[in-house]
Amino acid sequence: MAVARLTGKGQVTIPKAVRNALQLHSGIKLEFIITEKGELLLRPVTKSVDDLYGILRKKGRKPVSVDEMNAAVTDRMKAKFK
Repeated sequence: MAVARLTGKGQVTIPKAVRNALQLHSGIKLEFIITEKGELLLRPVTKSVDDLYGILRKKGRKPVSVDEMNAAVTDRMKAKFK
């Protein structure tokens, strides 16, 4: 069990074993959730949709519709699971 101490400034150093297990790194946002039982859950905040905007765009690539994407996925699944 990992243990940490709360400082006078309200800061906590997350033990290295916990940081490694959760793949936490400097600058990551953490969410604090208090359960009905009074327990604290701590979890990393995942990326928002806004953070992902434009990552698939490449010069020269023609945009495709949702219907075209669905058809491609369907075709791939049919080929994979024949």
